[in-house]
Amino acid sequence: MLAKDRHIISFAIAAIFLIAAIYTVMGVGMPLTALEMTAVDSVATPMGENMASGASMTMQGMMPLMMPAVWSGSYAVLVFLMWWVMMIAMMLPSVASVVLLYSALIRRGDGSANVPRLAGIFLGGYLSAWAFFSLLATGAQWVLELRGIVSPMGMALTSNLLGATVLIAAGTYQFTPWKQSCLQHCQSPLQFLTERRRSGMGGAFLMGIEHGAFCLGCCWFLMALLFVGGIMNLYWIIGLVVFVMLEKLLLTRHWVNLSKVIGVGLWLAGIGLLVTGEMSG
Repeated sequence: MLAKDRHIISFAIAAIFLIAAIYTVMGVGMPLTALEMTAVDSVATPMGENMASGASMTMQGMMPLMMPAVWSGSYAVLVFLMWWVMMIAMMLPSVASVVLLYSALIRRGDGSANVPRLAGIFLGGYLSAWAFFSLLATGAQWVLELRGIVSPMGMALTSNLLGATVLIAAGTYQFTPWKQSCLQHCQSPLQFLTERRRSGMGGAFLMGIEHGAFCLGCCWFLMALLFVGGIMNLYWIIGLVVFVMLEKLLLTRHWVNLSKVIGVGLWLAGIGLLVTGEMSG
């Protein structure tokens, strides 16, 4: 029965991930798909201000689609869905093992008759935490676009200085006690699942939210880096997914603290962007 539950839950997670990934790549409701947005970012300057002369001819047919977005209630909903579905696609690979661990624990307890349902509710609570982040990210994007700080075309910061500041700040966050505490929880969730265990569907949902809150505390600044490279830039999306998986799934504390290595890398990237911006200026 445990093996059957694992297969059902694994298939469901894989199906959700596939749907979320396709939705993200297609850029549903956005002026450009993620593939087109990645192509736009790849021919732009580091922060998407100007296009290279040779590439601009190639992109001329796409220019009508790249007019500044007009924010409305319906467009804000689409942007929120873009963020949330993208977060689902990015976070599912690293949380799948936690959901399977949770299902194994409840199989051995009093919830053995509803393992797939409780696991799904737990996952729903986890994703609700990222819905909260997506709501904040949507509001931030709205304000920053209206102020000209984020480009509506490339969905990225328009200033090298701001981009470098975000990179350096994100690198600094990697060294904070809050980051390290949340990361340790995400790396070793067994203690949380056993000590903070709640019964019933409501308990499963609350546990999912609580675990999602720890995950959010661990990764929110990394996700904010999408404003630097382009919110729908597939290179940045895939790179961040790899970062998150390496941080959470590789227990490297006894060898090297990978999160701090990433922090140093973000510092260097920020400094490099500053130097590049000064040289181009």
